[in-house]
Amino acid sequence: MNILLIEDELKTAQYLRQGLEEKGFMVDVVFDGNAGKHLAVQKNHDLIITDVVMPGMDGRELCRQIRQSGKNTPILMLTALSATDDVVAGLDSGADDYLVKPFAFEELLARIRTLARRITVSHENQLKALDLVLDLDKRKVFRAGKPLNLTAKEMELLTFFLQNKNKVVSKSTLAKMVWKIDFETGTNMVEVYVNYLRKKIDHDYSPKLLVTHFGIGYELHDPGYSDQ
Repeated sequence: MNILLIEDELKTAQYLRQGLEEKGFMVDVVFDGNAGKHLAVQKNHDLIITDVVMPGMDGRELCRQIRQSGKNTPILMLTALSATDDVVAGLDSGADDYLVKPFAFEELLARIRTLARRITVSHENQLKALDLVLDLDKRKVFRAGKPLNLTAKEMELLTFFLQNKNKVVSKSTLAKMVWKIDFETGTNMVEVYVNYLRKKIDHDYSPKLLVTHFGIGYELHDPGYSDQ
């Protein structure tokens, strides 16, 4: 699990990072809300742990802006504020859970395990390639946390690519599986729709995911994925 930790108290951040890494987690650490927002939006994490009171941007505003960006990464808030109104305000801003300082490290691990179970369930109906996410239940697509507006046929084409990522798929296979027709060499229908899709998922992003293998077909390349 890849965790983003946003904590302005240096000793607390070092303690938590060391403890989490010893448990096998990968941890990115930043020390203020603005840096936390930038990293949360630009990079994919499985979990965000953030303090509430910190420089640059407080944790509640950070949560609101992360959610506004389209990111649905689970967020665990750490705070010394234990009043009910403070807890409710934190949860209303978009946090998934709330842990009051001081806390035992084992309690933090328990909260992480609980959120991890939710992540597993929520990801069962998602297809992903790097930072490209297709939510099958909601029929929505995101790249780097930003929503993409796809037509029904583009959505169907992307679904097939994601289900067969890192595999070269021929035009005839795409015609048969997506359009339910036999491919005719005289038509450029497949090329046209692949180009439509490429403009939406790749044009403004890096790295490029949709690769053309000239004379063979197309591949949705996910550099971080292996089916072995």
